[in-house]
Amino acid sequence: MKRQVIVIGLGRFGSAVTRKLYNLGHDVLAMDKDEARVQEVMGQATHALSGDATNEHVLRELGVIDYDAAIVAIGLDIMSSVMTSVLLKTLGVPYVVSRAHNELHANTLERIGVDKVVEVESEMGVRLAHSLFNPNVTEYLELTPRVGVSKLRVPDRFLNMTLREVGFSDPRDKNGLSLLAIQRGDRVNLHPEQGEKFKRGDWLLLAGRDDLVERLGSAEE
Repeated sequence: MKRQVIVIGLGRFGSAVTRKLYNLGHDVLAMDKDEARVQEVMGQATHALSGDATNEHVLRELGVIDYDAAIVAIGLDIMSSVMTSVLLKTLGVPYVVSRAHNELHANTLERIGVDKVVEVESEMGVRLAHSLFNPNVTEYLELTPRVGVSKLRVPDRFLNMTLREVGFSDPRDKNGLSLLAIQRGDRVNLHPEQGEKFKRGDWLLLAGRDDLVERLGSAEE
């Protein structure tokens, strides 16, 4: 379903979100005080303009109350981030997502009623820590300090073996992990058959303890 989204702040994070939302078919208004950044996303957003998002009159003129969601991706200017988030919530934008740079910033945004707070640096730090010594892991979602969901390149020793032979004959069998899906190219198989054989280039989506994922992804048998 096509939605209307305003993205405020066009640094690397904001620009990436803008491009992806636009490519997904959404109606995206991209905004930044820096005209040069606005020019960089021209053609990659439905509308792109320069303006001050801490000015209530500007936001009203843009008709933000008619948008389905707003993403505050402002850089290191924490005051502007908070002020913009407050205005968006006050004006009645249904869903506001704001980027936080530290714990205090995140707590402030939560207190003013932001619907979702994103801590990009913190999340990337967690991902790096989990992939540093296990390069087969490319994505990671932490559920608890020692349990998460990992996207893992299929180990070479599993090639041409079936799920049953590897030990995935039930949700938590030999490996102590839950196999959620297999990605093969653009196709994602959420319910692979037990006779399905792993092929080179496959990716596994696994849920379970981090040490078990690390053991599975290691080169050792």
